[in-house]
Amino acid sequence: MKDLKKYSNKAKAAFVLLIVMLIILLGNFNTLRNSKNVNDNINAIYNDRLVVAHYIFQYSKQLHFIKAEAEKLDLSDNIKKSEIIHTLDIIHNIDDLYAKTVLTNKEKQHFDVFLGACKEINLQVKNKNWNKIAVSSAEALKTLESLSQIQIVEGKAKLAAANSMYNRNNSIGQLQIGLLIILGGITFYLLIKKIKRTVKIPEPPSMN
Repeated sequence: MKDLKKYSNKAKAAFVLLIVMLIILLGNFNTLRNSKNVNDNINAIYNDRLVVAHYIFQYSKQLHFIKAEAEKLDLSDNIKKSEIIHTLDIIHNIDDLYAKTVLTNKEKQHFDVFLGACKEINLQVKNKNWNKIAVSSAEALKTLESLSQIQIVEGKAKLAAANSMYNRNNSIGQLQIGLLIILGGITFYLLIKKIKRTVKIPEPPSMN
């Protein structure tokens, strides 16, 4: 009966240790997955938001130039046409880079509107319709402002998600440390108990 009780206690201890180890193992898997997601979000902030913000700045710079050239009264039509066509080529080189980034549905819609405004500018250059080019340039610049706001919103969302996962990892890490302390405490208690059973303290000699 004593052996059965001893076996039962060992089985209970082993079961508790197994549960603790399983929780720690699952926590580690979750931490690794969260770490990958954090890394993906950080890469997305750089590749799809910061880099795109640079493209938008380049677009804006070129469109301001086109608008300014179209509104100049002391410039010949041929010079205007040549400079605007050259600037449109620079813009079209950015288009391919922008399109390769991850675009939200809303961003895609605005980008399509922007491309449409650029096509309109290209069409009006051939007709030398400088007033319409100035109007189309202004419309394209407004679309860029909307795209810029989307970058800020999406960047904040990615950053918030990364921070949330970091906090979750931190909580899981603290839980794992707590469980390891408990595990260590149980192990230490069992060792001390075993030592007390093994080592017999000799009784003092009798005075009789």
